[in-house]
Amino acid sequence: MSSPAHLDNGAEGLYVGLISGTSMDGVDAALVHLSDGELRTVATATAPYPSALRARLQDAIEPDARLTLHAFATLDIEVGLHFAATAQDLLRDAAVGADDVVAIGSHGQTLRHHALPPFPYSVQIGNPSTIAAATGITTVADFRSLDIALGGQGAPLVPPFHQWCFGAAEEARLVVNIGGIANVSLLPGAQSPLTLGYDSGPGNCLMDDWIRQCRNVDYDVDGSWAESGIVIRELFESLLTDPFFAIAPPKSTGREYFNHAYVVRHLTEYADRDWRPEDIQSTLCQLTVETIAAAIEDIPGVSPAMLLVCGGGARNASLIRRLRSRLPTLRIEATDVFGINPDFVEASAFAWFAYMRVSGFPIRLTTSTPPHLLYLGTVHEPRVGE
Repeated sequence: MSSPAHLDNGAEGLYVGLISGTSMDGVDAALVHLSDGELRTVATATAPYPSALRARLQDAIEPDARLTLHAFATLDIEVGLHFAATAQDLLRDAAVGADDVVAIGSHGQTLRHHALPPFPYSVQIGNPSTIAAATGITTVADFRSLDIALGGQGAPLVPPFHQWCFGAAEEARLVVNIGGIANVSLLPGAQSPLTLGYDSGPGNCLMDDWIRQCRNVDYDVDGSWAESGIVIRELFESLLTDPFFAIAPPKSTGREYFNHAYVVRHLTEYADRDWRPEDIQSTLCQLTVETIAAAIEDIPGVSPAMLLVCGGGARNASLIRRLRSRLPTLRIEATDVFGINPDFVEASAFAWFAYMRVSGFPIRLTTSTPPHLLYLGTVHEPRVGE
């Protein structure tokens, strides 16, 4: 895995990356060794949120949620403590001391992402000073707000990491991260100097919300419930008319837009239909596939040879089967083929962001036109001396 040629080795060493995605199922953690030309995974773990905390977080992301300042601030600290405990457990299990870790890169937990004027913002909680104090490790966080302040979308952040980790001069490649929201990265190789990346729309979030509502489980294992249904063409075409899909990139979205209420609004238009729940699930799966494929086909002038898939959607067999059928000319593989577990690509990315920040290396984001070149993240030192 190669990195930009102009960089030296930077602050190479061990880093921890932490993130909880829009599915809110827990904190993903990756302990990696990073240098200018290599990422080596040392250990990974996922720490589910306690059920009561997760319920409060899910309430907090509802479109009409109203949190008091006290409730918001305590959630920020509680999530920070959970992130810190996840990092500490990961290091203990890997028999690695805190003093051996250069830094933690913590994305935090997104509560809302709204990159539209006149007051764009993106809110992540998981207090980084709490993480630094609890672990004794320098913590880099707040990766989105500067980009948004400069007119960027603040998301997706991962395309530069995808380029560093999976890019190749000899061919163009694609990476699709299918978390709650799906985002597409084009790694152009020698065909173009610029990496591209933007959100394509819902990933797993609508499917997760629907199966939770109907069957009281958190997700559709292997996509088997979706696979048992059929696509409802009428509903599918209605969902595809959403204005977000027609917006030209760069663009981003989040759970404040694609959520259970979004599905209910569309179903209300067809209240007289007697559709089976599994057919609705199949239709939501097909929506994810179609919007990813359309986002890829809209990229001009580059002919990629490979599509790498990461995130929870990489484990959804129905989704991947449909994606292969929809994009038959692409070789579609999970990121395992490059030695990175698809469940921990994003956590590894935030370890890399921490490496880039403490090394003093800027990152060229794909979230604006022209792209922003930024020193990404703020640094929280636990202490500088006694």
